[in-house]
Amino acid sequence: MTASETAGSTTATDAEESLPVVELDNVEIVYDRHFLAVQGISMAAERGDIVALLGPNGAGKSTVLKMISGIGRSERGEVTRGSVFYNGDDVTNSGPNEMVDRGVTHILEGRRVFEDLTVEENLRCGLYRGGRRFRFDKEDYQIAFDYFPQLEEILNLKAGYASGGQQQMLVVARALIHRPELLLLDEPSLGLAPKLVQDIFETLVEINREEDITMIIADQNAKRTLEIADYGYVMENGQIELNDPADVLAEREEIKEFYLGTSGDTSRYEDIRHYKIRKRWT
Repeated sequence: MTASETAGSTTATDAEESLPVVELDNVEIVYDRHFLAVQGISMAAERGDIVALLGPNGAGKSTVLKMISGIGRSERGEVTRGSVFYNGDDVTNSGPNEMVDRGVTHILEGRRVFEDLTVEENLRCGLYRGGRRFRFDKEDYQIAFDYFPQLEEILNLKAGYASGGQQQMLVVARALIHRPELLLLDEPSLGLAPKLVQDIFETLVEINREEDITMIIADQNAKRTLEIADYGYVMENGQIELNDPADVLAEREEIKEFYLGTSGDTSRYEDIRHYKIRKRWT
């Protein structure tokens, strides 16, 4: 390879690495051709970052994750305006098999384990993509045991009998076996005791740093999610209302008032509400 070819190759690699892993540009999402679920949102996850996606129930967080992973297509959802990009490629309305093959893994809300299968059999399911087994080697489990050693002790236990914390470990471990580039997590703290939430989030940070896996975490536990995130977005009624670096977002008065419960402001609810609305338009 000539010097010029080497330089060109390096430039192309650098350009690819500078692109966000995933980017939504003015995306509108409609279900069943009639129900407008998400209105004109724009957001991105930079390579290697943890991105927090916050908001109340029904805000559209899960819908956004499902359209990135392609699962939304199987639920009769469609991006009707705007574009979704993955590593610079337009993947708008791509299906889940294609997105899995591209390196996207989605952990759905509710600890979706196969209850009648053992922990090991659940992990083995992580060796399939789009219904196709792409390898079978117990060494592939090692990444699961590195981060969740407790799972190795309960391999023969039926997953339905595992505790809530163990089931959450299992679904994350199963996702890791895919060796994803982008990991989408929907409500990973749901139903877990505070100590387990802390342990899970600390492990997610370790995975993010050690495995260089970009993450988008949609969760109502704003405090813990912002503590580990690099950047954050707040959704309400299908729209992005606020976005900032996570540490900056955590200090915003409306976030403290409505999500963290730590506001030092003595103003009344309506004062904060008017402040919030004013900030949206400035």
